Amino acid sequence: MQEKKTTMTAKRILVVDDEQDLADILQFNLQTEGYNVDVAASAEEAMALVKAAPYDLLLLDVMLGEISGFGLARLLKKDAATDHIPIIFITALDGEEEMVKGLDLGADDYIPKPLSMKEVKARVRAVLRRSERRHRLPAEQPAPIVSYEGVTVNLAAKTVSVDDQPVTLTHLEFELLAFLLQHPGRVYSRSELLTRLWPKDTFVMERTVDVNITRLRKKIMPYGEHIKTKIGYGYYLEK
Repeated sequence: MQEKKTTMTAKRILVVDDEQDLADILQFNLQTEGYNVDVAASAEEAMALVKAAPYDLLLLDVMLGEISGFGLARLLKKDAATDHIPIIFITALDGEEEMVKGLDLGADDYIPKPLSMKEVKARVRAVLRRSERRHRLPAEQPAPIVSYEGVTVNLAAKTVSVDDQPVTLTHLEFELLAFLLQHPGRVYSRSELLTRLWPKDTFVMERTVDVNITRLRKKIMPYGEHIKTKIGYGYYLEK
């Protein structure tokens, strides 16, 4: 057996999957990358583990038992003690609708089965890097604020409010909004937005930008209509 890498600051990952063989494969492969990996076979078992100790990432199968992966994600995102934990959905379900549902629940990524362990490792690294950047706040610097009509974005604290009411955005929704607010009037193509805002080792299609823009518009209503589509070119925030 390959010796497991260890580090003083190894990230803790929880794999939630009722297919024991797949869970064991994921655990072994991630442990060889230096992560501390636990396994849960149900949403109920996962909740108990998450409440007992902090995790840096959840790999969450959608098709579980009584409580689905979507249901577990919904519970975690409603709890202030666990809403910050990044989630990667793993599922055999096919289709854009399922992907959108997972992203709407606040997931950071979505991997379809059958799995490529090389792809899983790359996506795990990318999500963990994004999470670290999100929580690495600059010291001894005032929090920069960007505003547009009734929308206010705190770039350091990573918070958004609409008409003084807090709004919860996913990581990529926040990055899109902050970027467009800082470059009003400038049209960016889907490929430009992917290059600027998505990690280079994340495998995404241009359609992913459309999905995130659509959700973002809804979440910052009534100001979402100011994120405009330039047909044949891309998106921009009108001045």
